[in-house]
Amino acid sequence: MASGTSTDTGTSTPNPVGRRTVLAGALAAAGTTAAGVATAGSARAASTAPSAAPAASPPGDVVGKITVGYQGWFACSGDGAPINGWWHWAQNWGQSPSPSNTAIVSWPDVRDYTHTYRTAYPALGGGQPATLFSSYDQQTVDTHFAWMRQYGIDTAALQRFNPNGGEGATRDAMAAKVRSAAERAGVKFYIMYDATGWTNMQPEMKADWTAKMRAYTESPAYARQNGKPVVGIWGFGFNEANKAWSAEVCLDVVNWFKAQGCYVMGGVPTHWRRGVEDSRPGYMEVYRALDMLSPWMVGRIGSIADADNFYANVNTPDQAECDAHGIDYQPCVLPGDLQSGHRAHGDFMWRQFYNMKRVGVQGIYISMFDEYNEGNQIAKTAENSSQVPAGSGIRPLDEDGTPCSSDYYLRLTGDGGRLLRGEIPLTAVRPTQPVVGGTTPEVPKGDLALRGAASASSQTQQYGAANAVDGNDRSYWESANGAFPQWVQVDLGSARPVKRIVLALPPDPAWSTRTQTLEVLGSADGSAFSSLSASAGRVFDPAKGNTVTVQLASAATARYVRVRFTGNTGWPAAQLSGLSVYAS
Repeated sequence: MASGTSTDTGTSTPNPVGRRTVLAGALAAAGTTAAGVATAGSARAASTAPSAAPAASPPGDVVGKITVGYQGWFACSGDGAPINGWWHWAQNWGQSPSPSNTAIVSWPDVRDYTHTYRTAYPALGGGQPATLFSSYDQQTVDTHFAWMRQYGIDTAALQRFNPNGGEGATRDAMAAKVRSAAERAGVKFYIMYDATGWTNMQPEMKADWTAKMRAYTESPAYARQNGKPVVGIWGFGFNEANKAWSAEVCLDVVNWFKAQGCYVMGGVPTHWRRGVEDSRPGYMEVYRALDMLSPWMVGRIGSIADADNFYANVNTPDQAECDAHGIDYQPCVLPGDLQSGHRAHGDFMWRQFYNMKRVGVQGIYISMFDEYNEGNQIAKTAENSSQVPAGSGIRPLDEDGTPCSSDYYLRLTGDGGRLLRGEIPLTAVRPTQPVVGGTTPEVPKGDLALRGAASASSQTQQYGAANAVDGNDRSYWESANGAFPQWVQVDLGSARPVKRIVLALPPDPAWSTRTQTLEVLGSADGSAFSSLSASAGRVFDPAKGNTVTVQLASAATARYVRVRFTGNTGWPAAQLSGLSVYAS
């Protein structure tokens, strides 16, 4: 979140100990024993994660939800912002960003913005001018919140640093822009104070809330939990020189906000529970006064092994401590520092989602939405070298050789939210493909059924027919239990040649080998069906990818393809995660 502190003169001075660089020993302190991968033990993989520990609070706008940290702190010369400079894009805000005057390590994909600003960087690898967006443009904020809505992100925490200085007017304007965008998009937001470097924090934060920010709680989009407006405070208890308030001062501020009727979320040190490494000792009373506790993770982990260490040695005991004291636990999940090569084309981030679901957390905080300064952004990012300035050394999303669409980490976050809410089964294998419609096991090339209109004779809970054609072989359709025959079908849109049908179940070992007795039928009008492949027992074996190919003896023509089930040895219902149709 905080990559540096700033002066009021239009230039920025890097913070020697910011959120990115906190205490070199923090990672090692997490422990060295990697946790093993949990296995699902039932024949039906829909038996998902272990039940979460009893939450201190019921679901609301932050409990049971995905929250993203939203900086909203980018400005450009000529955008009309009071700060009047290249805020957070450059080290010297008075001069255009360039390779020698930069404050970012990742490059945004700016194709969705109606207005961008020319920089002094060389042209992009594809020849286009190197331009950047301004958060001060309402269209930029509207675009960001439209992405949140599109990709299933529930809530945004607007970061608010000390507003009593040269940044104050611009930060005030950003709060208004975020409110407007959130209301239009139907996404929740709340104010999250970052106390970093705020010397006179105790009285000034209270005054700012009373005079300015409290009014935002009147918005229908303002996040509420347990019937109370949410307020975040980041930075209490950190063992850093720019966060040196006493425990008494911090406790007073937390209790003051609670007395104002607020639900207080605290961004706290990673090792808050033990009061070591990045946490000052003696702050436990502060931490236990919080309604929700969210330990910081940026700079602590950079690999799947690190994430597993923290799952076993930090997150699991953290959850137990929070449960014991009635605190909601909202750990951070981060995509990884792109410039440092941490992302592993999404496997690193998914491992964190998987581990947090196993822990049974009350919420997840994504660090961060638009953090191009530290390379931990999930917002749309340059896909390849054609979309970054030539010769800049800035890594695009395909830096490890795996092509990724610019929205990949937004899509991955959306699936993480579905996992958190129990809408998809627990799986250690990410369900999200780096490129939509790419040639992958989940989305085979030439699939005529992909994302077609699907219907079924019945369904169980949320396991609807669309799951069989969504290109994600970890989501699935399941019919009503104990009532054969059942069917699922897809509309190809028009009569098409049909030669091959590929059926799938999730490829996880938990989906044990089973035989489903099924027939494939086709129809031109959706009412009169004829058999394309006779009823037979088809074996779905996870050792073979849990797929079955039905090769038709001769090509048929059909608009509607239906699979009719009369038995399943693994579960008393019909099940299918993939229904793919091919003309060859």
